[in-house]
Amino acid sequence: MKLNSVSGITCKVADLDRTVAFYESLGFRVGKRDENQATCYVNWFWTTFQVADAPFEVGVGPDVHVKVDDIDAAYQEVVAAGHKPEGEPAPRAGGGKEFVLLDPDGYRLVLFYKK
Repeated sequence: MKLNSVSGITCKVADLDRTVAFYESLGFRVGKRDENQATCYVNWFWTTFQVADAPFEVGVGPDVHVKVDDIDAAYQEVVAAGHKPEGEPAPRAGGGKEFVLLDPDGYRLVLFYKK
């Protein structure tokens, strides 16, 4: 078997409207949506958010790494949009800089820049 690529992930959420609004504010494009799920895109990569049908542990799940062209500008835009990153851009292992932003369900978005 030869793997081609990872296309997307699925995450459980408590409030779909709140989650979609959060990701739209970061520049994700909303695709297909109904009352129980919505798919948001960055380029070809998708994240499907599904309303949880049972309680789930907030913040348990994958870290989503999102590459940006200018980490300092991205940080300023995130803050200007009313979000509160976990810290300012800082050096990351292997070079470049990153900062972490939690989504409404505690999933970690790691925004990073690396040459």
